[in-house]
Amino acid sequence: MTIRVLIADDQMMVRQGFTVLLNAEPGIEVVGQAVDGLDAVAKVAELGPDVVLMDIRMPVLGGIDATRRITEPAGATVKVLVLTTFDLDEYVYEALRAGASGFLLKDASAAELAQAVRVVAGGEALLAPNITKRLIAEFSRLTDAPRAPLKDRVGDLTERETEVLSLIAQGLSNAEIAVRLVVAEQTVKTHVSRILVKLGLRDRTQAAVFAYETGLVRPAGY
Repeated sequence: MTIRVLIADDQMMVRQGFTVLLNAEPGIEVVGQAVDGLDAVAKVAELGPDVVLMDIRMPVLGGIDATRRITEPAGATVKVLVLTTFDLDEYVYEALRAGASGFLLKDASAAELAQAVRVVAGGEALLAPNITKRLIAEFSRLTDAPRAPLKDRVGDLTERETEVLSLIAQGLSNAEIAVRLVVAEQTVKTHVSRILVKLGLRDRTQAAVFAYETGLVRPAGY
């Protein structure tokens, strides 16, 4: 299946450059461009893309607020991949809280960009390696606050589902989790689906955020 992409950026050269790069990739088609966040929200409703490449800083409506408007409606399936030149903690965290499925700096190569689109379109979380350490530090700071007993935080998750959730937060793919737990990959997919339903979460990225925010996972070294 072809992955339909919308590019939202206030710079024409950036939009055109990404369009050329992605249209050259098999299985990816750029179906539209948006000049600001408000335009992106409208274009998503009009064009129904699978993935939105969303700039952070744009006029009229910023990328984070646009991401929130796009992903909040019940039943929303579009994935947002945030692109920015700003390697700053608050942008990373706020983008994920707003519903972004991935975060990539604009200096990524064409191959990395295409792979990022495929990863988030497939339902996986994606974070640029050079910002992951900062993100983990932020999650660690947030989990220092007193919290309710873990059982109250993870709701009705079984012991195995809780284990799978912690592995998702550590960045493991379904295949890697299957190897770690010595089960079939389809079994892992079933666990992930049940976790999302039970916790009312949209995707694996939200699941990872949830795991850190509730203190289920504590980053090593923090």
